Amino acid sequence: MATQLVSETTWTFLLPDLLTICPYPLRVNPYLDDILRDVDKWLVEVGGLSDDRLEKSKAAKTALLGATFYADADAARLRVCADFLAWFVHVDDRFDDYDLRDARVLWQTCMRVFRDPNLQTEKSSALMEIQDFSIASAKPLAPVAPTGLFRGLDLYFSASEREIERRTQGNISDLESYIEYRRDTSGCKPSYAMIEYAAGVDLPDEVVSHPVIIAMEEAANDMIGWCNDIYSYNKEQAQGDIHNLVMILMCEQGLDLQSAMDEAGAHWHAALRRFEDNLSALPTWGPYVDQNVAIYLQGIRDMIVGTLHWSFDAPRYFGKEGQQVKKDRIVKLLPMKSLL
Repeated sequence: MATQLVSETTWTFLLPDLLTICPYPLRVNPYLDDILRDVDKWLVEVGGLSDDRLEKSKAAKTALLGATFYADADAARLRVCADFLAWFVHVDDRFDDYDLRDARVLWQTCMRVFRDPNLQTEKSSALMEIQDFSIASAKPLAPVAPTGLFRGLDLYFSASEREIERRTQGNISDLESYIEYRRDTSGCKPSYAMIEYAAGVDLPDEVVSHPVIIAMEEAANDMIGWCNDIYSYNKEQAQGDIHNLVMILMCEQGLDLQSAMDEAGAHWHAALRRFEDNLSALPTWGPYVDQNVAIYLQGIRDMIVGTLHWSFDAPRYFGKEGQQVKKDRIVKLLPMKSLL
């Protein structure tokens, strides 16, 4: 049975002012211009993408995203990070089209390829493009990738499969469950591992497993996930996608669209406070390890603020209106599909 979540009289809504609240300055890697053309060329040569998917991948501006995420990386490592993000965004988009069977095959294929890009795997016509794309992205990473990259990717694929199952059944998650699995579908966990790769650091187990570090990673993950849900809401509701914090708040708490937007913004702000509170409780592990921890946490801050700006600077969510929306935060509601 269809449920209308937005009033027929709602034509616009106001985004929460996350950019003003965010205390971290935007930093952009100085090698961005050096890699832009190479990343687009790489997409053409190794992605094997159809024309429409190629244009969609270029429009994602993953080189820009990588340059804000990994602002201190040298040119060679930045290029690898940007290629990885291009692959990841493309895979994430493909999950929107896949059923459970295709998603499971994609998960198994990608994980095998990332662990061993030279492994001979059975070629599926449906996955030929994504397999070749995965091999090209994995080759420079496989010998040097932090363990967290593989663990993060595995969690991402597992959670994405569960999301497809919910979508197939027409189920909207409860808020508590959504928060948990959104931390895996956000893509933050493999991207955190790429901070270590980009900076050439290897955090010891006692740092990675420390409760304060874990709490800061979760808080940042929530900020990035909620930012994405807030900014992508208009596009997703128009496509009938029900897996979004704003929609869940409307359903679970009976909120109208603007109230749910405001509440989602409050969730983002609460996550920022958790991040800062835990930062003040950060222990010390000695000068050398502390320096690497500082580099890692700076990378997480760069991801938080970089996602905010990239969401407007790439046309993925707001099309050609991104800069205007960035300025006034007013979004024109797209025609929506009935949900459920």
